Amino acid sequence: MNDRVIDIQRNTAKQPHPTQQRWTREQIGELLALPFNDLLFRAQQLHREHFDANKVQLSTLLSVKTGGCPEDCGYCPQSARHDTGVASQEMLPLDDVVEAARAAKANGASRFCMGAAWRGPKQRDLEQVKQMISAVKALGMETCGTFGMLKPGQAQQLKDSGLDYYNHNLDTAPDKYADIVGTRAYEDRLDTLRQVREAGLNVCCGGIVGMGETREQRAGLIAELANLDPQPESVPINNLVQVPGTPLNGAEEIDWSEFVRTIAVARIAMPTSLVRLSAGRQQMPEAMQALCFLAGANSIFYGEKLLTTGNPQADQDRALLAKLDMSPL
Repeated sequence: MNDRVIDIQRNTAKQPHPTQQRWTREQIGELLALPFNDLLFRAQQLHREHFDANKVQLSTLLSVKTGGCPEDCGYCPQSARHDTGVASQEMLPLDDVVEAARAAKANGASRFCMGAAWRGPKQRDLEQVKQMISAVKALGMETCGTFGMLKPGQAQQLKDSGLDYYNHNLDTAPDKYADIVGTRAYEDRLDTLRQVREAGLNVCCGGIVGMGETREQRAGLIAELANLDPQPESVPINNLVQVPGTPLNGAEEIDWSEFVRTIAVARIAMPTSLVRLSAGRQQMPEAMQALCFLAGANSIFYGEKLLTTGNPQADQDRALLAKLDMSPL
């Protein structure tokens, strides 16, 4: 093992608590540049210090309000600005949401996530969403919501209705963000995350890779996530699903090894967070997913669809986990 590897491992190992270290983009970049086997070894060691390496947390995501979003996010088929064939739909009835949550629980999911294609919820929208959260919580499941930017007081309302987690991704590095989203600023996302924390909610916050960013910009994203204080309890790492009609359709795909590196560095930088394989998993071979688990991923979205894009079927996931001798967390 070379001196640079030893130095980086010593620096990452000596931190007594993840929130006490401020990660620089350069430090994250050095981790990404480690020899592949050394990087995975370090990530697996750190993973085992905080988690059972043979357990994985299962979440199911349901779109409770699909399409018609006024934002222009370049990756999103639900944007009204992109011609993707995704029609705007009304909010799902409460009974449909509860039925989907019951099915998810029966299939082994412990967390039920509800997403809506809004810039941010109006109060009348929030009233419906709060009923959904309370009903799902009554089933004995953890609840998560992703409803866009929040206004003052809305996070507390969600908390009071029984919400456990709020998802609001940073998407990419600050210096790449304007290439991806033009209808809101990076600071808008950080402001919503601050409100979520102030309300006492757990934070689910990650990003998307494969959007034409450089490795340095991937390092920038991980540094931003790791420097949130406290760090997110859940960190979804998405591999861009290219959808015809979106501006990012046709973007150069990142190599599988680079995605696994990203998972490993996320684990090292955020050792106590759940690192989730999210969008793009349907396109990942089983061996690649297994390497991601080895690199420290310990959560997946579980079910046939993520909002509007495909996801491996639950029976396929169960078969894969059985091959790897892994079981639900």
